[in-house]
Amino acid sequence: MITIFCAFFTLLTCVSGVTVVTQSPLITVSKGETAKLDCNTGSSTDGGRWYKQFSGETPQFVLNSYHSWSSPKYGSGFSSSKFTVSYPTQSDCHLSINNVDVDDSAVYYCHTWDSSVTVVFGQGTKLIVTDAAAAAPELNILRPSREELSSSKLTLVCLINHMSGAFADVRWLVNGNSVTEGVFTGSAEQQPDKKFKMSSILTIESSEWDKDTQLTCEATAASKTNRKSIKKSECSN
Repeated sequence: MITIFCAFFTLLTCVSGVTVVTQSPLITVSKGETAKLDCNTGSSTDGGRWYKQFSGETPQFVLNSYHSWSSPKYGSGFSSSKFTVSYPTQSDCHLSINNVDVDDSAVYYCHTWDSSVTVVFGQGTKLIVTDAAAAAPELNILRPSREELSSSKLTLVCLINHMSGAFADVRWLVNGNSVTEGVFTGSAEQQPDKKFKMSSILTIESSEWDKDTQLTCEATAASKTNRKSIKKSECSN
């Protein structure tokens, strides 16, 4: 379901047509402030619809709004006290999120309607809510298993714990250089202490491990960053 939905986003965003939806790629605000997410719907003047997505999860429907409506229609768990829309022009549908918390950190997608392709999505706006009181997430890297050491590819797992919210930016670095190939990051899970945890996987060629390459997992949550590195020479047999 997640794969299908992500492919759906990509397909509609890349369709060549009259309507192009544009969004600001990144917004950072402090806890308690109001986040204002811009969405320009191009040639469409019908209004817009917004979705919220955590990494690895199916997008959640936030609201749907037409210019002619007196108020938006909200998805489950979303309300006018927190989420409002405004129309600076006929081709804008901006989303405001009031009194933000770290749980509001996510990627927000805007879409509108086009007669040729039905719907057109923007590229998404990543919202990061900072919290001065939040602690940096705790990281631990699990080395490749003994069974894997004789294979051509190896897997490392980065465990990310004690996150203040359900959203984190996770990066893998090979000798200090950021990589995306062979990386898969799962969704966050809430723990009994109300904190969140998640994991990220890096698959590499066994030759990289044998060269004693430094492999680093870096995670940022609520603006607090932590990193953990590992290489073959530092691991006991």
